[in-house]
Amino acid sequence: MIEANGVELCTEPFGDPADSPILLVAGVGSSMLWWDEAFCATLAAAGRFVLRYDHRDTGRSVSYEPGRPGYTGADLVADAVGVLDAYGIPAAHVVGVSAGGAFAQLLALDVPERVLSLVLISTSPAVPGDRDLPPPTDEFGRFVATVEVDRSDRESVVEYLVAYSSVLAGERRRFDARAMRDLVRRDVERARDFTAAQNHDVLPEGESSSRPLSSITAPTLVIHGTADPMFPVEHGEALAAEIPDARLHRRDGAGHGLDPADSETIAAMIIEHTVAAAEDRA
Repeated sequence: MIEANGVELCTEPFGDPADSPILLVAGVGSSMLWWDEAFCATLAAAGRFVLRYDHRDTGRSVSYEPGRPGYTGADLVADAVGVLDAYGIPAAHVVGVSAGGAFAQLLALDVPERVLSLVLISTSPAVPGDRDLPPPTDEFGRFVATVEVDRSDRESVVEYLVAYSSVLAGERRRFDARAMRDLVRRDVERARDFTAAQNHDVLPEGESSSRPLSSITAPTLVIHGTADPMFPVEHGEALAAEIPDARLHRRDGAGHGLDPADSETIAAMIIEHTVAAAEDRA
């Protein structure tokens, strides 16, 4: 447990603090558990000091009254800096997935000295721009609009999140409903207040960066599934086009998020990227 920006956050380190640091930033509504422990251990075994943490209103971090978050999206960005401060880390490689990728972009824009490199997974541009990007798929839209969940009922929340994860899975992923149910149940049971995660759905944005993506100087790798139903692949393509010298890796048939079956491949890509970024800085 650490204190960051006046609140208590739960964090977990992997590896040797003397190694090059990687900060993992999850999407909204997601605790640290959504960064698989084996994935973190793989990065640590390659000589990286890895940090994962619970956002506010997830896991063991500070919890607020449902419907009254008392913080903004900008505060979640600041919390990422607070995690680095608590561990005495001046700068880290930042890996963000979904909304965590948006937070990572804002870190690179507003506090570039804290970001050694960026890896942006299944995300979309975090700042306004003249773009014509496709909306979520019809299937995803129908699910969000029609599937009901009782946020006060633990089992209802578990079944909803399993179904939601299935919709996000993409074309080629073999969706393991049993493993996902185990993960979701652990996540719900571990939370201080599992009903509070809904606060991320009503979170005000807060003060956003006025800088364009073209001002990002951190070496950037964009990883995006071609079957992402939330952010179609054009979102990743836009990121790679606007961030100078960014590299885009399209995952054929992959959906939204980090597929456990792909974790070793993605870890290897992150390791390679951080090595290249260190060589560029040297």
